[in-house]
Amino acid sequence: MVTKISKEEVEELREAFGRVDLDGNGFICNDELHDLFKETNVSLPGYKVREIIQKLMQEGDRNNDNKISFDEFVLIFQDLKSSEIAKSFRKAINKKEGILAFGGTSELSSEGTQHSFSEEERFAFVNWINTALEKDPDCKHVLPMDPTTDALFTTLGDGIVLCKMVNLSVPDTIDERTINKKKLTPFTKQENLNLALNSASAIGCHVVNIGAQDLRDGRPHLVLGLLWQIIKIGLFADIELSRNEALAALLREGETLEDLMKLSPEELLLRWVNFHLENAGWNKINNFSSDIKDSKAYFHLLNQISPKGTEEDEPRIDINMAGFSEKDDLKRAESMLQQADRLGCRQFVTPTDVVSGNPKLNLAFVANLFNKYPALTKPENEDIDWGLLEDETREERTFRNWMNSLGVNPHVNHLYSDIQDALVILQLYEKTRVPVDWNKVNKPPYTKIGSNMKKLENCSYAVDLGKEAKFSLVGIGGLDLYDGNSTLTLALVWQLMRRYTLKVLEDLGDGQKVNDAIIVRWVNETLSEAGKQTKITSFKDKEISSSLPVLDLIDAIQPGSVGYELVKTGSLSEDDKLENAKYAVSMARKIGARVYALPDDLVEVKPKMVMTVFACLMGRGMKRV
Repeated sequence: MVTKISKEEVEELREAFGRVDLDGNGFICNDELHDLFKETNVSLPGYKVREIIQKLMQEGDRNNDNKISFDEFVLIFQDLKSSEIAKSFRKAINKKEGILAFGGTSELSSEGTQHSFSEEERFAFVNWINTALEKDPDCKHVLPMDPTTDALFTTLGDGIVLCKMVNLSVPDTIDERTINKKKLTPFTKQENLNLALNSASAIGCHVVNIGAQDLRDGRPHLVLGLLWQIIKIGLFADIELSRNEALAALLREGETLEDLMKLSPEELLLRWVNFHLENAGWNKINNFSSDIKDSKAYFHLLNQISPKGTEEDEPRIDINMAGFSEKDDLKRAESMLQQADRLGCRQFVTPTDVVSGNPKLNLAFVANLFNKYPALTKPENEDIDWGLLEDETREERTFRNWMNSLGVNPHVNHLYSDIQDALVILQLYEKTRVPVDWNKVNKPPYTKIGSNMKKLENCSYAVDLGKEAKFSLVGIGGLDLYDGNSTLTLALVWQLMRRYTLKVLEDLGDGQKVNDAIIVRWVNETLSEAGKQTKITSFKDKEISSSLPVLDLIDAIQPGSVGYELVKTGSLSEDDKLENAKYAVSMARKIGARVYALPDDLVEVKPKMVMTVFACLMGRGMKRV
């Protein structure tokens, strides 16, 4: 007898399904089923997943189309319901700590489903937004918010604050001219939310399962999840060696800059705290949870980083250590935060958050301290090879953000070192419908002996898969990925991004193959039908540098959307072209196209990135009702 599952379980399953169904067409392929079980916290061995797939194929209810619908997945889950496997799924859902429950807002959850969210996060994020945007005239209609209420979940509904937060984390991501700010209607609010979501995706946020309707409805767990990603990207922006050479002061004996560059922002923050704790003669910490609960490490950190008045016009701030001896943990935490407030850094945590060891909020608290008072000096060491510190190229940043927006694990902070074991590459293969046999893959943790060989084996397998997928990989071997050969690694990543983009188009076109010529033809036909005078001959067409064909195509897809009074025409300077490009990229995102390219890519007519812009617009155009 098949056990029925609850509406709550259906909703949780639907959200998990959406995180794997990246193109949103309502289906996943057989090879993505393993990922889907992971999303639902169901730990199934590979052989069991293969048995399920084989059973589905034998039943013949999918016409061998290699697709699994949500309804089919629910039936699979029902079959597993009575087993310990499915029970672990419910256990994982119900085991969250420090949460509040609230009524769901989707159709399925409106009849009693409960989701969970952190009241501490709501409080922290509201205070951060109030401080960050307090002087922004466009936000005065909703700020300041009351952190003790649910104001946050209604305030973001018009999209303005969300757009501003994206720009706060990564400046100039959104062209302010494209934000609807006055006489807002449901439609113009929807545009703002589209703009915010697609721009968040472009800076590396995983927003696959979040829609404008979710934000308009104020679904707390989704709102807080998105906000944390946006805030975290901003906090971590300068915790990067190429942007802050003083971080080299954290080098340990025997290490090179290359070793330090491989550390994640979280790892660098931990090392930064311990650097100052060591100078203070205090014990090192291993985490931002249990090890900081007594606030004593924080007291010493504040005392080390506070301004000493040694620089011209720098005020001296002496940290009062009297609270260090307070016996009550909460009172000690409050005393510590009063000192942090003197540095203008009492953000993200309350005394309770410190004492409870909230890892997310304490991480944010420390990152904010670092950004304001790093208290590091660039070492004058002749042995340091500063030539290694090359700024991330636009292309590298675009690819890295694209990977992260798809939810790869681990998060990619450094393009080459973080894909050295090819696990991210293999995940991207699956997301582009290239089957991966995970039984052939070496997974962490790697033992010290033979770890390099294990990673190299993964890289070689990744190259073999690319060849099977008909990628152009002449002269590219596993060693090139492992060594981080930039040219050859980017060649593979580009082909993955291209395949992903074209697969989305093919799904919209019921499986019809798509290539560059088809996209160019569609662009020109759409422009002509709308009475536009622009056209393109290829993705190398120099006319694209003006962004006029892109803007005309946007207006053809959504008539009346482009404010042509804002568009520069005639003989254009480089600055004019850049202004047009900024407007075009933001407008594309505003009408619903998930564009990853940057304005400079249009101005310089970078064929690869230009192709993705037109392909994404074609995808948006094909969804037109």
